[in-house]
Amino acid sequence: MYSTKVRELDLSAAPAAGRPLHLSAASGLVRVQSFIYVVADDELHLGVFPAVGSEPGRLIRLFDGALPDSKRKRKKQKPDLEALTLLPAFGDYRHGALLAFGSGSRSNRRTGALLRLDGHGAVRGSPHAIDLSPMLAPLDEKFPKLNIEGAVVSRDELRLFQRGNKRDAENAIIRFRFSLLLELLSSGSVGAVKPFAIERFDLGQIDGIPLCFTDAAALPNGDMVFTAVAEDIDDNYNDGPCAGAATGIVGNNGHLCSLHRLRQPCKIEGVDARPDGDAVRLLLVTDADDPDIPASLFSATMAR
Repeated sequence: MYSTKVRELDLSAAPAAGRPLHLSAASGLVRVQSFIYVVADDELHLGVFPAVGSEPGRLIRLFDGALPDSKRKRKKQKPDLEALTLLPAFGDYRHGALLAFGSGSRSNRRTGALLRLDGHGAVRGSPHAIDLSPMLAPLDEKFPKLNIEGAVVSRDELRLFQRGNKRDAENAIIRFRFSLLLELLSSGSVGAVKPFAIERFDLGQIDGIPLCFTDAAALPNGDMVFTAVAEDIDDNYNDGPCAGAATGIVGNNGHLCSLHRLRQPCKIEGVDARPDGDAVRLLLVTDADDPDIPASLFSATMAR
């Protein structure tokens, strides 16, 4: 499957003095009306870009503080935001909200951010920090190396996508009752909500390296579009060379429906999906694992 580069994720202002004028580690993508929202796993901010055109994006701060410039120290301290999902209207959030998720791979990576949307899809007000530990910590018993990389809300379910690695190649979709989370979200903690189902997946390999989930997006019928990469690394902390990437669909019933390998071996980390007849139109963002290389936005069309 081919993809077309749309733009680089350049910024009108850097997140901090000395940082580049771009996002470099895009990890989650949601399009809402005329806005494209992107989380980066090495920042404390949310990127906001126009859905049409190439004007530079801007940043919304999610968490207080500052991260070190050193790549090693930054990796150790970052909240590691890997997933971003759109929530439907609930409670005081009459136009829905965005929820950013930490990966859960370390104790300091179990924080999220809730952002209110207005009727035009724009973020309004200050972000609300969410403690995800009560939900994520118990999952350590289910997975040797917890690493949440995608999240979608569909049909009263919050579905988290666990990413495997070369040593523990098992991917999974973890399903929670979303209605049980709604009253807890605005309180600052999700509470000790347990999943009602866990579905495990083998996505195959590229050059002997397993394909593992990196993000997901829900379709109106409950099916889920996912992205996956074959990264040559055997843990949930370090980065490795990317041998290739793929997209596919998992049905609402949890069955793998399709898998399409991307021609370009880019490390695809975020996806937005919209049905278009017998096809699905995708927006994809990349992470080059190099702070000097801007993340890029791609478009692609996938058969259903």
